[in-house]
Amino acid sequence: MKSESRAKATLITAMLLFGSIGLFVKGIPLSSAQIAFTRGFIGCLILLAFGCLGKQKMNWSHIRSNLPVLFASGAAIALNWIFLFQAYRYTTVQTATVCYYFAPVIVTLVSPLLLKERLTPLKVICIAASAVGMFLVAGAGGKGPSEPAGIVCGLLAALFYASVMVLNKFQRNLTGTESTFVQLAVAALCLLPYVLATGGIGIRALHALPLFLLLFVGIVHTGIGYLLYFTSLHQLKGQTAAAMSYIDPVSALLMAGIFLGERMTGIQLLGACLVLGAAFASEYK
Repeated sequence: MKSESRAKATLITAMLLFGSIGLFVKGIPLSSAQIAFTRGFIGCLILLAFGCLGKQKMNWSHIRSNLPVLFASGAAIALNWIFLFQAYRYTTVQTATVCYYFAPVIVTLVSPLLLKERLTPLKVICIAASAVGMFLVAGAGGKGPSEPAGIVCGLLAALFYASVMVLNKFQRNLTGTESTFVQLAVAALCLLPYVLATGGIGIRALHALPLFLLLFVGIVHTGIGYLLYFTSLHQLKGQTAAAMSYIDPVSALLMAGIFLGERMTGIQLLGACLVLGAAFASEYK
């Protein structure tokens, strides 16, 4: 019981870290690609250091056998981060988060074709409810010229997040640390040429506070966050982990309201409940 309680506390900590990342990204005056590259690079180094300190050897034969899936997933992670961070620029953290958590519904929609999973009546209802929820969030959003772009970027982030979720189901014989390390490394490598071609990383131009926020995102939100996440997954039942994962979007909505002063309209709040509720119900077994 004690080990399960510790695992739950670990997962809750990881979810709170993931839920707060929008607050930090809002204060970093770099492009989405620059932030994403730095996050992947630093997170990869943290995982590598963790593996060395814990004397965990990488099974390179298993990694080589999974390279096509890992490369595809790593590239999807890079695009996922870019569009999510861009969504934070164009719209509120709350709206971007709701759009982002359309991803589980996308997975449910494509699972009969790609994963040979049966589409039950409950899942069909969840897809319909989530679609209605997205319509309410988008239709009641702000009237600024960037709002539609933010919603589109949030949905594209959800699409690539769903791609990562599906691709990871095709991995075989990999530990969480091995899988995450390679995917973060691939994400950073995919972003590097674009970042260099569009003005470089830009860290030198940052003042003390934005530099601290950027390092915090890379070290804490990415490196430590993923370590806590995968460590807890190995000790909890899948149903428990799936249910607790929704601490991430709920905490993101609350923290954006408290620290950024963002407010959702009643219609948007109803839409958010439909999207998150449908995503939860579609995963719940």
